[in-house]
Amino acid sequence: MNKYFNVHLEFDKNKIENVIQMAISNNQKGYVCIIESNNLAIANKDIVFNGVVNNSLINTCDGSNIAWLLSHIYKQKLHSYTGNDIFLNFISKKKYKHYFLGNTQIVLDSLKENLSKTDPAISEMVFKELPFKNVTDFNYKQIGEDINKNNPDLIWVSLGAPKQELFMSMLLPYINRGIMFGVGAAFNFNAPSGKIKRAPLWMRKNRLEWLYRAFEEPQKNVPRYWNFIKLLPQLMIHEWKQSKKKDFH
Repeated sequence: MNKYFNVHLEFDKNKIENVIQMAISNNQKGYVCIIESNNLAIANKDIVFNGVVNNSLINTCDGSNIAWLLSHIYKQKLHSYTGNDIFLNFISKKKYKHYFLGNTQIVLDSLKENLSKTDPAISEMVFKELPFKNVTDFNYKQIGEDINKNNPDLIWVSLGAPKQELFMSMLLPYINRGIMFGVGAAFNFNAPSGKIKRAPLWMRKNRLEWLYRAFEEPQKNVPRYWNFIKLLPQLMIHEWKQSKKKDFH
């Protein structure tokens, strides 16, 4: 992975999937960060969080506008690979054992019922709610023991950024194998009972999903977007300078 906006990002969808599938085949463990404007902004302000996202197995770009900006800087066509898309893609393969962690039991039950329509085997897999607490206060040893007992290939974590990225990094030493993903609202998007819905397709195609999310959860998302917008000129100048020093692969 190359670094863009000071964070490792991979835009090649096939490479992302190959890295994950190879890690599963080799019984490795690791985590994947889905990088969007919020955790990108935090990674540029918090050195500890920057280390967390840059020590992942691989990172995908969740923000279509981030991909668009980098496309212009590097004169390449770059595309985002959202958390929801990667989630549904690996569910649809119907060959992996999954473990679903976080969110609420109501959402988890609804998610389980819905995903089982795609892969009936999911009805026998673990959907585990986590208590609401500080990321440093979880019993990682206990959580890790339950994951190891179930021996999943893929572990989906829905705690929201930056909490889920920190959570995955802290849980990593306690699991024997399995690839973790911080997928945020993907659980809600795919659970009929979920109150958070994904933006309509026309908005996604026009890179307006952020606007939909801003209106959907203004108290949560507007400050996040504003923090990113304030940081963006500095990031763009830095990246423009970096583009003159490195080749894009």
